[in-house]
Amino acid sequence: MTSLIRHIDFDCADPYALAGFWAAALDYRLGDDDHPGDPEVLLSPTGDGTGPVLLFLRVPEPKQVKNRLHVDLQPTDRTRDEEVVRLLGLGATQIADHRRPDGSGWVVLADPEGNEFCVERSTAERSG
Repeated sequence: MTSLIRHIDFDCADPYALAGFWAAALDYRLGDDDHPGDPEVLLSPTGDGTGPVLLFLRVPEPKQVKNRLHVDLQPTDRTRDEEVVRLLGLGATQIADHRRPDGSGWVVLADPEGNEFCVERSTAERSG
């Protein structure tokens, strides 16, 4: 018998606020019973429901070092560069830029609590 990933968890200081960032970034929805101040907040995919469920958990200690696990985002309806600009507008911070002159590469961002993630090229950019 095998296991499946039920949630991807984010330790954080403010679950509701951080879940709000990721809900906007991924077009996910907060649970109806999630509110500011809650110790945990669950995000689910909208639309066809495809994608992992994200769980944000309050922890007392702040983030101190680089993530050992991170997510890579691939835009579906915009370019990588347009997605980076959008995410920066939502409150992300750029950590590193690995874009190359030939258009390949990625950008490393951090969410409002410092969790690193990457933005890759879209499918259209990869095949174009």
